Amino acid sequence: MLATLFYRRLASPLHATRATVAAGWAAVLVVATLLTDNPLVLGALFAGVLAAGAGAGVGHELARTSRTVLIVALPIVLVNVITSREGLTVFARLGDLGPFGQGNLTVEALVYGTIIALKVGLLMLVTTLASLTIDPDELLVVFRRHSFRSALTASLATRMIGVLAADSQRLAEAQRTRPGAVDPTKRSPVGERVRLLSAIVGSSLDRSMDVAATLELRGFAAERPRASGLRLPFSRHDRAFAVSAACVLALALVGAFTQMAPFTAYPLVRMPVSLATITLCVALPVALLFPLLDRRGIE
Repeated sequence: MLATLFYRRLASPLHATRATVAAGWAAVLVVATLLTDNPLVLGALFAGVLAAGAGAGVGHELARTSRTVLIVALPIVLVNVITSREGLTVFARLGDLGPFGQGNLTVEALVYGTIIALKVGLLMLVTTLASLTIDPDELLVVFRRHSFRSALTASLATRMIGVLAADSQRLAEAQRTRPGAVDPTKRSPVGERVRLLSAIVGSSLDRSMDVAATLELRGFAAERPRASGLRLPFSRHDRAFAVSAACVLALALVGAFTQMAPFTAYPLVRMPVSLATITLCVALPVALLFPLLDRRGIE
């Protein structure tokens, strides 16, 4: 099950784009998320990322991540509501909480906690989308010219994650088939997890020694970066995602440093909605998604 969260080649424009351009596009989405606090703009980005995942063929995986986002979001909202004292609209009074002061729960704290949770969830979706659609080996080739050993180490590490995930599944299955393994009176679930973790760690250490010995025998210890080969020209998918990234970044900067999408949470919630705000909320998903419409040559 864990292996489905790693990169695999699919027929989509995002998979057909070179890794550096796709990584830049994902980085722009992260920047756009951090630049705005307006919930309408964040919601538009959230919907755009989910639609991009569906267009790239990884919608099911992003849906699973969305469920994780809901689990992470609730504690964020609760902590902000309990700890924030800057809002003026009180909806519950808990009295004196000692060193924490008066326990006044405000609407402003609830709203801003929701904004923070929405940002965290959006960042989780963007990073999940990037890990599912960007070839890590191709991306590490870029760093090979500057630091061969670091690129090799990172490449091996990313490959070993999937191997260790498969090992954990096999070991867990082996534990379940042992006599009495499902009897809660004999073994606690915590004890089973500790034994599984220790077996995985021991297996990973043994595997790392084997890999290191193999690389040394093959001469990787004395390897030097070779001259890079012929660089392929930018494809139409590369150009489309580069333009998309530029448009999303420009829109995010305009929205952050102008009054197109104003929002303040404290001391009172203020979010005026104008035609410019609606335009920004529509333009961002369009700029994000238009490269995914060109599916020529990828089927």
